[in-house]
Amino acid sequence: MRKIMSLSYKKIKPLIITGDNRFSKLLGFFGLGIGVILLLMSVQMFINIQRVLYSETPGKTGDDFISISKSITNQNMGMENTFTSEDLKELRQQPNIDAISPLISNQYQVTANAGNMLPFSTDLFLESMDPSFLDTLPPNFSWEPGQETIPLIFSTDFLELYNVFAPAQGLPQISPETITSVNIFLECSGRNGRQTFKGNVVALSDRVNSILVPESFMKWSNEYFTGKTISPEPSRVFIKTKDANNPQLISFFDREGYHLNKEKIRFGRLKSTLQNIVGALGVFGILVILMALMLFSFYVQLMIAKSKDNLRLLITLGYSPNWLKSRVARTWLPMYFITVFISLLITQITHLIFRQFPFAQISKL
Repeated sequence: MRKIMSLSYKKIKPLIITGDNRFSKLLGFFGLGIGVILLLMSVQMFINIQRVLYSETPGKTGDDFISISKSITNQNMGMENTFTSEDLKELRQQPNIDAISPLISNQYQVTANAGNMLPFSTDLFLESMDPSFLDTLPPNFSWEPGQETIPLIFSTDFLELYNVFAPAQGLPQISPETITSVNIFLECSGRNGRQTFKGNVVALSDRVNSILVPESFMKWSNEYFTGKTISPEPSRVFIKTKDANNPQLISFFDREGYHLNKEKIRFGRLKSTLQNIVGALGVFGILVILMALMLFSFYVQLMIAKSKDNLRLLITLGYSPNWLKSRVARTWLPMYFITVFISLLITQITHLIFRQFPFAQISKL
C-alpha cells in the first residue's frame, strides 16, 4: 500500500509543484545554511571563551580578592575620595561580591627606622583589614593595649622594591627569611603625644600591597594619637568574589568610577568584548535563518497559489488534504536536514582550522 501511495505521489507531483523556481529555492537553502553556520559558530565561540577565560584562567583555584579605590581625576583632586557607609552598603549588596573588607589607615604620623642594622629612616603608612582576607595569617598576628611589640605583615612587592634600590644607597639586600629577624622601630606621633613601638615582621603577603598591623592596634592608635573615637572612612576596600573577571562586576566598577588593578581583570574585559561580538554574531545568524524561512514560506505560498486548481482537482478525486500536505513536507525535510548537517560540518572544520593559528593559543597565556 505504501509503495502504491508512493507511486501515486510521483504521478501527481508535477500537478502540485508547478512553476518551480530553482533559483529562489537555492537562495533560500543558501541563506538557511549561512544563518545556521553563524549561529553554530557563535555557540562554539561562546563555549571556547568560557573555557579559556574562566575554566582555564591561570591561578584560578578559588575565590578572588581584589583591591578597589575611587579613581582620582582632575575634577576630584583635593576632595575626600573615601568610601562612605552608603558606598560600603552598596558594595555588600552586589550579587557578584561575597564579602568586603575596608582597609583602615593610620590618621597620625609614623616614622620607621631599623636601628644600626639598616641605617635609614622613612615615613610610612600602616593599614589594617579583616584577617580572613589575608593570604598569610600567623598565629601571633595580634596586639593588646600595653604591648610594646607590634606584629607586621609586609608586602612582598615592597620587599622587592627595597632590594632593587638598596645597593644604590649602600644598604644591604634582605631575604624573606631575614626580614622577620629585623627589628623595626615605629615612632608614632599625633595631637596627643609621641610613642615608639618595636615592629616585628611576622609574615609576607602576596595579596595586599601594604604594611598591615592588627585591627586592634589600628583602632587604639587612631583614637589615642588623634583623640577621635570615630573610625575613619577607608580609602581602599578589598572585595571577595567568585570571579574577578565577571563582566557584570567590571561594568559595575566602571559605572561607579572605581579603580582597580587592570592586570587582574584583563581577562574579564576581553571576555566582555568577545561576548558582545559573539552575541551580535548569534543574533545576526538568527535573523538570517528567519529571513531564509520567510523566503521558503513565500516560495511555498507561491507554489500553492500556482497549483491551486490542480489541488482542487486532486481533492475532488479523493486525495486527502493531510496526505498531500505530509507528502509535500517530506520533499522539503531532507533538504533541511542536509543543510543543517553541512553547516555543522563546515563549523567544525572552521573550528579545527582556527585552532592551528597562533592567536588560538590564548589558553596558554
